[in-house]
Amino acid sequence: MTRPRVLAIGLDGLEITFVERLMAEGKMPALSALAGRSARFRLDHGPAQRTGLGWEHVASGLSPEDGRRWAAVEFDPATYTAWQEGARFTPWWEGTDARVVVFDAPYVDLRRAPKTRGIVGWGAHDPGTIAETRPEALGPEIAHRFGPYPAAPWTYGLPWPSAARAREMGEALTSALDVRMRAARWLASEGLPDWDLFLAVEGEAHGAMEGLWHGVDPDHPLHGHASGEASGRALVDIYCAVDRFVGDLAAAAPGAAVVAFTMGGMGPNHSDVPSMVLLSELLYRHALGRTLLRVPPEWAASPGDLPDLEEAEDWSEASFSWVPLPDNGNGSMREALRATARRLPGPLRSILRGARAALAGPRPLPPPTHDLAWQPAARYQPHWSRMPAFALPSFYDGRIRINLRGRERHGMVEPSRYEETCRELETLLRECRNPRTGEPSVETIERAATRDPLARTGSEADLLVVWRGVAAAIEHPRLGLVGPVPLRRTGGHTGPHGLAYVAAPGVAPGDRGVRSAFDVVPTIAQLLSVDPRTPVSGKSLLG
Repeated sequence: MTRPRVLAIGLDGLEITFVERLMAEGKMPALSALAGRSARFRLDHGPAQRTGLGWEHVASGLSPEDGRRWAAVEFDPATYTAWQEGARFTPWWEGTDARVVVFDAPYVDLRRAPKTRGIVGWGAHDPGTIAETRPEALGPEIAHRFGPYPAAPWTYGLPWPSAARAREMGEALTSALDVRMRAARWLASEGLPDWDLFLAVEGEAHGAMEGLWHGVDPDHPLHGHASGEASGRALVDIYCAVDRFVGDLAAAAPGAAVVAFTMGGMGPNHSDVPSMVLLSELLYRHALGRTLLRVPPEWAASPGDLPDLEEAEDWSEASFSWVPLPDNGNGSMREALRATARRLPGPLRSILRGARAALAGPRPLPPPTHDLAWQPAARYQPHWSRMPAFALPSFYDGRIRINLRGRERHGMVEPSRYEETCRELETLLRECRNPRTGEPSVETIERAATRDPLARTGSEADLLVVWRGVAAAIEHPRLGLVGPVPLRRTGGHTGPHGLAYVAAPGVAPGDRGVRSAFDVVPTIAQLLSVDPRTPVSGKSLLG
């Protein structure tokens, strides 16, 4: 019997409310047509959305609980070091007999999937793996036909200080999507046409929504900035290019079932400044009674305002003046780290360090790792061993690790005082206010999923802080004003829902309501008529 073919189109960073607005205006005809013939679902990623590992959840089929991984940032309690870690799981389809081809799917490590063909790490947003092709000759062939990925400087672009840069980002990502469309269609129809599952993911909408969100959100405090109008136009152009990508791919696979999806929604960024800067400084002052964060007096004099950056100024480079690198008596090393942060693009301003020996548990094939020195939170690391609790570097919500005796090498908090310490920290955080709005800085505080604190993995924090609203500063009645510093990304992963459109023989079109984002992988497996040999999380959207 011939196996059904499934075309899975990953729409990384697509925001459903913006999509529906553009559909209503007639600007996304391909996606509108697909929606009309699909079973349509809104996807709830739940707390897993805050891990930032949505594409690993797709590649592995595992939820954070089932995979025991709660963040891309790992922490070693023996050395008090933190780093960003890429893909660590074998793709869920590798144990089946399905012929799988991937185009730039994040967190698909081809080294772990010898039967999978295609290209990864070409132009993905947070690829989670090294750049690789299978067969090996595919890389030169794609380079010859389509060139290198054309928008690499804008994958993690932060253009809001400049209208010109916002326009440039929009033009670059729109052009990149059209190149991606041609390359993916060639791979699916000519390059490697003998597939059962073709998984292609676009990442341009992800970077665009993070960098340009203020242009389409009238409630964002930077919406009226000089770059706002240009950002809004750029996002429309990029989404129209996403629509062409969907339509062209669907046309390249006639007769295939189509699953177009994104795991979660997008919205205003509530976390960058609080999680990457302010939380570390707050806990540093609370523990040691000193100040490490330095802000210009004119910023501190107007705590309710959003500090600006010069048009050409880079946030990560500027942050070295707010939170300097530790001075270990080696000025050349400090300057080398600063130079590295200047050279490497985007929020992954990092050094690919390859295998790391001191990770918990045996791993014959260690995942790729990245240094986090570009994040201000990482510059508090020399003080962590002397603090009862400290903030780990984070791409999303705030993550607090308690320096627990019996777990951390220089643990200060006795296990008998663990609950008391958590409550003290929760009180400290709930006392903080956003000087811009006067509202509490914190929306909610969550505890770690693993009940036993001594059994926490390196990717778990003891407390997870979900921030309220856009903030450049926090103010505490005892510890004073922390910040303000300029915003980094204007968009973030705060939208409540992703989406899934499933068009397949025998599947009636229509709105099917809200389902778990973890139901996407079992749906693809059902459409392929395969049963993954390793358990996956969720259940099929189709029953």
